[in-house]
Amino acid sequence: MTHEEILTLLGDYVDHLIANSSAEAPMWNIEKVRSGKPNKWNYIDGCMITACLSLYKTTGDEKYLSFSRDFIDFFVQEDGSIRTYDPKEYNLDNVNQGKNLFTLYDIFGDEKYRRAIDTIRSQLLTQPRTKEGNFWHKDIYPNQVWLDGMYMGQPFYMEYETRFNDRKNYDDIFSQFKFVIENMKNPLNGLYYHAIDTSKQMFWCDKVTGLSQNIWLRAIGWYSMALLDTLDKVDNSDHKYDKECRMLQDAYVDLMNAMIRYQDESGMWYQVVNFGGMERNYLETSGSSIMAYSLLKGVRLGFLPESYRVYGEKAIDGICKRYLKEKNGEMSLGGICLVAGLGGKDNRPGTYDYYMSEPVVEDDAKGVGPFLLAYTELLRYKKN
Repeated sequence: MTHEEILTLLGDYVDHLIANSSAEAPMWNIEKVRSGKPNKWNYIDGCMITACLSLYKTTGDEKYLSFSRDFIDFFVQEDGSIRTYDPKEYNLDNVNQGKNLFTLYDIFGDEKYRRAIDTIRSQLLTQPRTKEGNFWHKDIYPNQVWLDGMYMGQPFYMEYETRFNDRKNYDDIFSQFKFVIENMKNPLNGLYYHAIDTSKQMFWCDKVTGLSQNIWLRAIGWYSMALLDTLDKVDNSDHKYDKECRMLQDAYVDLMNAMIRYQDESGMWYQVVNFGGMERNYLETSGSSIMAYSLLKGVRLGFLPESYRVYGEKAIDGICKRYLKEKNGEMSLGGICLVAGLGGKDNRPGTYDYYMSEPVVEDDAKGVGPFLLAYTELLRYKKN
């Protein structure tokens, strides 16, 4: 299929997803569907609404904006409180959906979105931190920094500081990235471990470094987006933060170069990135989609040379060929790891076998959202 044919199919696919979803019952949130519990404010929906708003900004089609606003308005109250969201839960995942409030506030100017932004920001004011100063990933995961959490929290934090707080906490944001760059990167291959326990107490961590055991694709993807989307929100017009921006940019470019070395000939990446070809390892959609987005957006922003566009387009083509299929008359996107974490009530150990054991599903927003974001980057390029 040509890119134009795939774009047409994707339009029909997204129409199907939003026609069969509401804030109370989004069909793309497979974890919530399987749990049978009422929907709550969460990062998975945040990924999908971010994609819908990106489709609106790229295509101008009002249906994406209307759906996104209705979805967010189910949760956001006039006083800025957010139904089902408790800042004192101290879960960085819950910050992710807050990024969409900036977009809606810009478009509609409704002060309830501005108040809701402050509600989300209030969580970060008292979010527990490691002794080094990094946010805990969640209150239930003390002293732990996860790559996932860098994406969930830092771009929102940076945008808030840029727009509403005169950059007062820029140093805090850059410091948290500096810790990850210096402590979670494998210097031998340029890749980053999923998480670190700074107390070195958790059963899943190395007792010398505190690091988890493996390189999980989607975590690498979240982190690449964290670097890129945070850089995109920095105000460095006075060059006050040249050194810090260069640190993030260098980390981003180095990570892209490292990941390109592990890109499969199909264009995709493996679930455990650096063990491609090992038994049961598989080419995974969500992380490959995030990498496609990161590469294409990095080229657009000028952080990568134009020649790198081919790697992003190759990833999209590979995902389409392997996992975008017609099923019962509707398009479906497969190959998506449902979830992966460390510790918790299921005592997830972060071993290779663990990452192979988590369910692989279709049409979950953790894969669909990034895939659509990658395609909006491609569409933006072709329109220009």
